Amino acid sequence: MTIAPDQGRALPPLPHWETAPEDLTAAIREVKAALRARIEASGRTVEDVFAVVERRIAERAAEIRADADRGEQVWPVINYTDIARGTVTEAQRAKVEQRGCLVVRGHFDRDQALAWDAGVVDYVERNDFFTHYRGPGDDFFGSVGSKPEIYPIYWSPAQMQARQSDRMARVQSFLNSFWKHESEGVRWFEPDRDAMYPDRIRRRPPGTDSAGLGTHCDPGTLDLWMTSAYQKAFRHLFDGTVEHYDPWDAAHRTAGPQYPGSTMCSAFRTFQGWTALSDMDHDQGVLHTVPIPEAMSYLMLRPLLPDVPDDEMCGVTTNQVFPADHKWHSELLDSLTGIPDVKAGDSVWWHCDMIHSVAPVADQEGWGNVMYIPAAPWCPRNETYAASVRDAFLTGSSPSDFPPEHYERDWEGRFTADQLNETGRRGLGFE
Repeated sequence: MTIAPDQGRALPPLPHWETAPEDLTAAIREVKAALRARIEASGRTVEDVFAVVERRIAERAAEIRADADRGEQVWPVINYTDIARGTVTEAQRAKVEQRGCLVVRGHFDRDQALAWDAGVVDYVERNDFFTHYRGPGDDFFGSVGSKPEIYPIYWSPAQMQARQSDRMARVQSFLNSFWKHESEGVRWFEPDRDAMYPDRIRRRPPGTDSAGLGTHCDPGTLDLWMTSAYQKAFRHLFDGTVEHYDPWDAAHRTAGPQYPGSTMCSAFRTFQGWTALSDMDHDQGVLHTVPIPEAMSYLMLRPLLPDVPDDEMCGVTTNQVFPADHKWHSELLDSLTGIPDVKAGDSVWWHCDMIHSVAPVADQEGWGNVMYIPAAPWCPRNETYAASVRDAFLTGSSPSDFPPEHYERDWEGRFTADQLNETGRRGLGFE
């Protein structure tokens, strides 16, 4: 039975820290106690609220199993031509909203993607990158050998041409359309203008043995519970109105930056994404997600249950990636699903909150090459970050969200300001 919250009661305020607290243990205890008290003041218990979320997750998981049992594709697949022509069906849109992820077939011509891949090789080799490579600037992507899987480069012609292309802008606008970008009298972001978020490239050669990446999510760490903006963004989880929680509502997210750390993202991304620069089969160490956008409600409420110690947040802490594991989140991880086969030029997208991983692979068949390009619509948070991105672009530096390796400062062939088109200039905040 659903217990209706008592909206007549005043809910207690929540403590918040706009930067990471010095005493994490004390802060965790304090915010957990306050969140529990706020839920209880609404006339419900934490267990009541979590039960609502569990039922919703179970329904989504059953839908995923049913599709898989019928041999249907769990990941929605949409042709770029339908996005460009405006012929995506309502059923296709509903499936993307339900699953929070999709593959865009033919986002770029295959020959164009392969040419970009070759261009990356030319760019790094002509600048003698492998001689000067100092090893990974962070350990997020695991260990590498003499040549990296993750190339810490940002300003190659290939990356910039893809980022500022009309085809990319059109897909990003389509993805942003799934989000509620206006509410409470506020326009939270501009759905048809992307704030260019430069990220790296992965090139994984044939024969690679890779341990992959464990299940995690990227929207933040303790700041999701402890900053005022995110407390508002997740307000329905903690004020007794959990049924109204909408993972597609951008309210307050565009004002809630992450706590600084080695795995932070200063921008608000509606979708994370990458564009394939090679053909990749579904069993060759590819991306997996838990295709349930509502899963964040489970992740946020799980630490408040009585089986979790008062000084613990199910493994979440600052300066580390947000983990998802079987100890605390097994109901979610049972739905982990990999992408279908993709071709060079296809792009892959997943809701910014979603749990994801990269599967391990032994003796990989073929290349596994991608360039990471998300959808990051123009908003106050992204406009602020754009200022530092502009400086990095003009000097060939590593963007401030990434390790300060700065390989490209003196590189020949780096993409330059005079090569920006209107989309590129707007994305970097030049106009």
